[in-house]
Amino acid sequence: MDQRIINLFNEYTHAPLSRKDFLDRLVKLTGGTALAAAALAALEPGYAQAATPGGTEKSKLVAEEVTWPGEAGVTMKGLLVHPKDKKKRGAVVVIHENRGLTPHIKDVTQRVAQAGYVALGVDALSVFGGTPANEDEGRTLIGKLDKPQNLNNYLGALRYLRARPESNGRTGCVGFCWGGAMANQLALHDPQLNAAVAYYGTQPEATADLTRIKAHLMLHYAALDERVNAGKDAYEAALKAAGVPFEQFVYEGVNHAFNNDSSPARYNAEAAKLAWERTLRLFKEQLR
Repeated sequence: MDQRIINLFNEYTHAPLSRKDFLDRLVKLTGGTALAAAALAALEPGYAQAATPGGTEKSKLVAEEVTWPGEAGVTMKGLLVHPKDKKKRGAVVVIHENRGLTPHIKDVTQRVAQAGYVALGVDALSVFGGTPANEDEGRTLIGKLDKPQNLNNYLGALRYLRARPESNGRTGCVGFCWGGAMANQLALHDPQLNAAVAYYGTQPEATADLTRIKAHLMLHYAALDERVNAGKDAYEAALKAAGVPFEQFVYEGVNHAFNNDSSPARYNAEAAKLAWERTLRLFKEQLR
């Protein structure tokens, strides 16, 4: 797909660009409404084809909708998935993109559990009653979240996980896009966090005291993701100066959201597989 089309879609999903303006510009780029519709079908999520296979592995898991107290009287909601056996395990908060707790992120939560962890997919939009079916509405609601309250709700999710009977007390997080930025924030604000993985997530403010980070960080970047990568080098230098243990990987020739297999135009199977193997290796090192 023409990189200009992917860049336009990234602008639409991350900037205040209305759907009408996006579609008007998409028609101009593609040369007609039929071609624009075909491009949009490849760009927007198609959750059915991206689901994790079931079978034996899925039958070994327990999945349940859970709630726990959030900030200001909010009841937080999430999907908790873990192996059925009674072994205590490391626990991982899965942080969604800027659409909410979508079927894709629920699927990622299941993948973490299949790898042998207690996984909690948090719905940040619980403060508005939960993630809506309409993704445009989800993106709008994400922009209305109170940042300090939202951060505290995620810190509360980590405390909830540590207290679960299935947990061994060691915790990590993995986030994507908006969730990647939150993964960086959780590392900065939770000294008990053991591992934090950020997929194409923006970095903390330059004034942040990174010496507070005790978790081992893993940062995955897409080489074509100019918006997020603008802060990459400064963050790397600051982490080194602060003595924070981290690993950084840049995947050449791939776009923002390369891990999202429900969005075929940006998904890159090879990069996603390698990044996921690295992510699970870090969890094995830090959470067991």
